[in-house]
Amino acid sequence: MTSPTRVLVCDDQVLVRTGLVTIIDAQPDLEVAGECGDGQAAVDLAGQLRPDIVVMDVRMPVLDGIEATRLLAGAGVPQPVKVLVVTTFNLDRYVYEALRAGASGFLLKEAPPAQLLHGIRTVATGAALLDPEVTRRLVGRYAARIRPAEEPSHNSSLTRRELEVLRLIADGLSNNEIAAALQLSQETVKTFVSRILTKLDLRDRVQAVVYAYRQGLVT
Repeated sequence: MTSPTRVLVCDDQVLVRTGLVTIIDAQPDLEVAGECGDGQAAVDLAGQLRPDIVVMDVRMPVLDGIEATRLLAGAGVPQPVKVLVVTTFNLDRYVYEALRAGASGFLLKEAPPAQLLHGIRTVATGAALLDPEVTRRLVGRYAARIRPAEEPSHNSSLTRRELEVLRLIADGLSNNEIAAALQLSQETVKTFVSRILTKLDLRDRVQAVVYAYRQGLVT
């Protein structure tokens, strides 16, 4: 029998945190490893409990979710922990900063329980979770900050087709939607996505979106 995915819940609002804990613990394939109300506690507990994923609020006392995410999943962290940011604001600049800090995705607190659970399971598998519409609005809004001032230098290691797939990823399309747009099988698209991430040394689709905007592949 497969062990349940262990989740650490971090949110400074007690009612919200209790709700998240209740929803997660009711699932046979998920288990709440611990809970806390600030980012520093999340970092400390993650080191002790080694959860599979941390559900992280953004605005919290002591240490905010951005810095906590960077310490848990940022570049150079020896044993990174997957982080799913859950926030009230779908266009909050702090969410974008959290994604750059290493979060594997984000959801809005207003999302229904089924969407939250799907998000946890998706990120736990190593995939990224970004709502397509929110992705376009969020990353698009901060595109000027993401892109370097100099002329973009497209990575020559990508083929024409891989560049097409990368642009569609940046537009927020799912693998199914990319397959339909390019008239390819879903398995072929998965292969292209895997190649893109490997060639560009990117962790997941979140980083692929940021890369595409930095390179000026999408606007």
